[in-house]
Amino acid sequence: MSEGISEFKNSNKLTQWVKYFLYAQVIIAFVSIVSGVMEYQLLTDYKNGVYFDREQAVADGEVNDRRQMIIGIIYIVNYVLSGILILRWIYRANENSRQLGAKDMEFTPGWSIGFYFIPIMALFKPYQAMKEIWQTSHSIDTWQKSPVSPMLYIWWFVWLLNGFVGQVIFRFDGDGIDEIMELNLITQFSNVLDIVLAAVTFYIVLKIHNAQSAQADKLVYQ
Repeated sequence: MSEGISEFKNSNKLTQWVKYFLYAQVIIAFVSIVSGVMEYQLLTDYKNGVYFDREQAVADGEVNDRRQMIIGIIYIVNYVLSGILILRWIYRANENSRQLGAKDMEFTPGWSIGFYFIPIMALFKPYQAMKEIWQTSHSIDTWQKSPVSPMLYIWWFVWLLNGFVGQVIFRFDGDGIDEIMELNLITQFSNVLDIVLAAVTFYIVLKIHNAQSAQADKLVYQ
């Protein structure tokens, strides 16, 4: 057994945890969509003057706000924790590619996650780092020529689009019913993107994990 493969770190547990949190992201996003539809209906009723009892209108509004707040808190907690896990997984995947024998990699384990936090660079460097991990995981010796799955392009496009939509939501200004209804629809669209992003991310994570495990097994039995 080579020195490199002896330092290869099994990612089974980490990959499982990433999977659980991505599953949670899908569930939370789906619940948020359902809650968003309920909120939109409530706003529509307000706009159309369905409520004749002011106290009931206020009570229903407060119930809606509490429900949305609870879902929002759960979403933020899961987003932060899943983000930490995925960044840790990317770091280890880059490290493992090196331990498997990949040469001339452009991105270090640290920079494979560090570029997510650097303006401008965050628009393309993280994708390049993930692409490099994908290639080195599937072909150690000739990884520069290794093809890349179209899912990586989809993953990065959805990531950037969701980030843009998130900025629109964060900077949204307006407190009238029409504006709030518009914000509601934008938020629901973001939830749909969350579901797509979670699914594509899990696909990429699983494929890279399986490829690296297969490469490690080959080296062990050589």
